[in-house]
Amino acid sequence: MVKEGRTRLKICGITNKEDAIMVSNLGADALGFVFAESKRKITPERAREIIKILPPFITTVGIFLDAALKEVNEISEFTSIDAVQLHGNESPEYCDEIKKKVIKSILITATDTKEILLSKMKNYSVSAFIIDPGKGSGKTFDWKIAKRIEKPIIIAGGLTPDNVKKAIRDLHPYGVDVSTGVEMDYGKKDREKVKKFIEEVHSC
Repeated sequence: MVKEGRTRLKICGITNKEDAIMVSNLGADALGFVFAESKRKITPERAREIIKILPPFITTVGIFLDAALKEVNEISEFTSIDAVQLHGNESPEYCDEIKKKVIKSILITATDTKEILLSKMKNYSVSAFIIDPGKGSGKTFDWKIAKRIEKPIIIAGGLTPDNVKKAIRDLHPYGVDVSTGVEMDYGKKDREKVKKFIEEVHSC
């Protein structure tokens, strides 16, 4: 939850320099690079090339899924990403060994309540939590379940230019995270969708 200031936004699934520069220039706060198995997967070498040309105030985030701890730290160092986003069953102890800031994904199900979400988070000491109904599923969830959770919360899953404003007004999260909702194809961003999404976020 954000008590003051605006909601930050991350555009995830960046795979090429053109999209990276485009979304940065349009006002994204952070870019996500997927190192886990995915249709948007990028190599560390390619991510490093892209990160080198980004403006200085853009935060870069690497997405991993149950990867070996050594692999995560090595890729993080090699690419110079700023933060690591973990989408698997990584333990609190595992997260403590990551050398970058950690965003831990919390999988939310249809039967979850606020109390269940808090129980899933309680043992983690991380920079933020991303609440997601599925890894790149494009599905939404009942945002109000996460209302008034006194932790930095990032909302993902099914966000589009048409519904992101409602999500922010319902929840006032620290951040929102989008990939599918601003794409023309896997790993290729649609400029008009990105522009509208960012405008909607900033209007809140």
